[in-house]
Amino acid sequence: MRSNSKHFRVLTLAGVILASLSSASAFAAQLVIMQNEPPRSMDPGNQTATFTGTVLDPMYEGLTRIGDDGKIVPALALSWQADESGLNWTFKLRPNVKFHDGTPFNADAVVENFRRHLDSKRGLAGSGKIRTFIQDVQKKDDLTVAFTLKKINPAFLTVLASGPGLMVSPQADKAGTLNNKADGTGPYKLVQYKSGEFVLEQKNSQYWGTAGGPDEIKWTWSSEPSVMNMALQSGQVDIINPVPPQFAGMLKNNGNVTLKQSPGAAVFWIDLNTQNKALSDVRVRQALNFATDQQALVKAVMFGYAQPANSALAPVDPNYDKSLHDYPYDLQKAKDLLKAAGYAQGFAMSIAVQAPDARTAQVLQGMWSKIGVKLSVRQMESGVWAKAAFADVKEKAAQGTDSVLASWSSGLYGSDLQLRPLYHSSSFAPGGANLGFFSDKQTDALIDSAASTLDDGKRKALYFEAQKRISGLAPQVLLYYQDDLYATRKNISGVTMQPGGQIVVRDAVKQ
Repeated sequence: MRSNSKHFRVLTLAGVILASLSSASAFAAQLVIMQNEPPRSMDPGNQTATFTGTVLDPMYEGLTRIGDDGKIVPALALSWQADESGLNWTFKLRPNVKFHDGTPFNADAVVENFRRHLDSKRGLAGSGKIRTFIQDVQKKDDLTVAFTLKKINPAFLTVLASGPGLMVSPQADKAGTLNNKADGTGPYKLVQYKSGEFVLEQKNSQYWGTAGGPDEIKWTWSSEPSVMNMALQSGQVDIINPVPPQFAGMLKNNGNVTLKQSPGAAVFWIDLNTQNKALSDVRVRQALNFATDQQALVKAVMFGYAQPANSALAPVDPNYDKSLHDYPYDLQKAKDLLKAAGYAQGFAMSIAVQAPDARTAQVLQGMWSKIGVKLSVRQMESGVWAKAAFADVKEKAAQGTDSVLASWSSGLYGSDLQLRPLYHSSSFAPGGANLGFFSDKQTDALIDSAASTLDDGKRKALYFEAQKRISGLAPQVLLYYQDDLYATRKNISGVTMQPGGQIVVRDAVKQ
């Protein structure tokens, strides 16, 4: 009876969503995309989620942009140069550009954009990327700005192309409307954001460049894998991202669909609350890693579309250490560690998960029960999960949140943006993504040193050492690297994907 009622609910939800999309799909000039979670903000500097970045990409631009080949290209800046110290940079800005609300884009706008991130009182989610190494930004003339860095950062130009580097209208920022109403300089502008239902974007007729994409882009979402699969196969949507792994084989064999698969940059892991009494003991954290059968997990949950994770960095990262193998599946080793830590009979802990990850948590629940760990799975809607995951130490203690199932991808934005937000002491939630409040001075020093080292060989050696250090201290249980999977209808072209799962659709063609 229970499974039948659940099946009925899924089909009902599918019918509602597909019905709401039917009118939209009738327009060939409109591209319809379904993702597995809603956007968390319309402000690119106040979010760090991959699939939110996907929605915002057509509407925003930074001084630089990552091209299809992964290299940095000019965007709102025409050119730039640095002095011999590598600490002082000058950017020449593109003229005659306006934000969607008509506010001119100029040096004043750039200064205001970066100073909102340098202001620690603002508490914007993406500001940590900026504040760690940018000292100041000043106007030289209307189309020239100068950056002063605290320290050399080889990824500086890349960071400028990421969330907090994307330019928002200063007028909209002052009005406090950005979280709900996007306002950038991109080739598309926001028409409507109906929370819980869809985001509709339309070509920006005042765009400074050329825009070859569809007239409209509509984003919708569902946490139900069967709904995503059904929507694409029936032609009600043009693209789904990410493809639910359990339906990848089916879609691959559908002649009306194109499945795209590539090695992913997203690392899935369990962030352990190191403020919890049991989890504050490194032996307990290591025991959980030894008790996790990654191969079985990949097979059961990801249907083979993932690889077991051995490092905090993904294999697509140039500084990834493939030699790390600290935690082979070993139940006896796990039991011995728990016994040495005083938990021979195990202990109870909770985990906060979003709906798409519930199955993973349930599989872990069974695995960890073999060493006496009683895992309570708390499944949450995306927005509720985000609040629980990014709660501070006191709030997590009050809520009894002992762990969080999460994923993170810096994509093409570099090793520092993968490690610093998750493992540096300065990145404690809610200001950063160090959700388990892991703090280790040596890890901090390694991350800081690597970020300011220009020599590729020396920088890689530092990152290898950091990966080894993090692995040994086990602030998390590493799970897997998920393959990037998205699918389109056969009549869709011009879509690209950056490592980590962010699709770029601003130049998509619908025939």
